[in-house]
Amino acid sequence: MTKFLVSLFFTFTAAIAFWPAADSETWRIDNITSIGGYKTTVFGHPKVISDGGAKAVEFNGVNDALLVDNHPLAGAKTFTWEVIFKPYSKGGAEQRFFHMQQNGADFRYLFETRLIDGKWCLDSFANTTTGSKPLMDRAKLHTLDQWHHVAMVYDGSEFRHYVDGQLQGHATVTLSPMTAGKTSIGVRMNKVDYFKGAIRLARMTMRPLDVTEFLNAK
Repeated sequence: MTKFLVSLFFTFTAAIAFWPAADSETWRIDNITSIGGYKTTVFGHPKVISDGGAKAVEFNGVNDALLVDNHPLAGAKTFTWEVIFKPYSKGGAEQRFFHMQQNGADFRYLFETRLIDGKWCLDSFANTTTGSKPLMDRAKLHTLDQWHHVAMVYDGSEFRHYVDGQLQGHATVTLSPMTAGKTSIGVRMNKVDYFKGAIRLARMTMRPLDVTEFLNAK
């Protein structure tokens, strides 16, 4: 009986490790009809692909995009926003690949890439009622045509962004919570600067995560 209870305890403990955190929301970008449980509006012809044993949605960089009627970071005073994606070669010099925006206002969180000499750097932008800040370092370049993890983190006073767990830049700024809005995937909300590549997953957490807590792009 004792051995059974010990075995049951460890089985239960292991199972807990795979449960999502109560303060996070995960969006698997593995279809084009519903993301995170929210119905999508489809632009162009984004397609579902299988890459490395996992599904993702591929965007052509011309007119493919998904619009989701939800802003998963609405109300967040602090947050971590992670995306696992693969930027392709021969895309535009400036591409917006994930964009959350408050309804009726220009307040937004935005992930972008800049393609430079056959590589890319991360451009992150936050704009709220109390503060606005871009983060980008054109000297910190990364490989195209490979899966990468990017993260945007706000701890209540400092705004940071990362590629594959490596800090790319930081700044002090006051960002206020947004209200309800929408999310565009594969393009900026106003349908400019389309993304050429694939996106597999996004996770939004209502607190600043440590690098050790980040998702694994592989």
